[in-house]
Amino acid sequence: MSGYTLWGRPGWGSAIVEAQLDWYGLPFTFEPVEDLFRTPGAKARLEKVNPLAQVPTLVLPDGSIMSESAAITLLLADITGKDTLVPRADAPERAKFLRWLVYMVANIYPTFTYADDPARFVSVNAARDPFRAATDAYAQRLWHQVESETGSPWFLGERFSALDIFINIMTRWRPKRGWFEGETPKLFAIARKADALPELKEVWKRNYP
Repeated sequence: MSGYTLWGRPGWGSAIVEAQLDWYGLPFTFEPVEDLFRTPGAKARLEKVNPLAQVPTLVLPDGSIMSESAAITLLLADITGKDTLVPRADAPERAKFLRWLVYMVANIYPTFTYADDPARFVSVNAARDPFRAATDAYAQRLWHQVESETGSPWFLGERFSALDIFINIMTRWRPKRGWFEGETPKLFAIARKADALPELKEVWKRNYP
């Protein structure tokens, strides 16, 4: 097969990988996934490709499967041989990049996994709203930690990186941009600056019309 196939849903986590594929100019086909929480059969269809039934799921040109947005981020940098999104191994900002890339996907991202549909994890109906509220509050505390390490004009300072793509997209989710503007102004500024990048203009149109 030729090119990549990205299984995703507009506005969901697959936008993080879609933006990187566009940035690198890698040819790909977008395979739309229906709402995994509400559409009958959507999860079963994706499970045939990725048993976790999560997006993003990326099918590589050789037919192998990649999941996990952080792993895909590092792989695409390796494949292209470019350091425009991922600092090279000897770059002084490499350690900070790796720390906060994994922090976002290992700590903040799971709060959406658990709180988007609490019924998957909490059997008592009356406990679901408090569970979601507690999880969302925890996510906000995590974002405050990210804010304390945020540079300017981009997260790593003068250089743009994939972290700024993650920030742009994840700040569109709960608690959404209004909260970030008031509580984490440096992250909000990065998100707004990334909104205006011409290289990602088409991605934003497709995901956030």
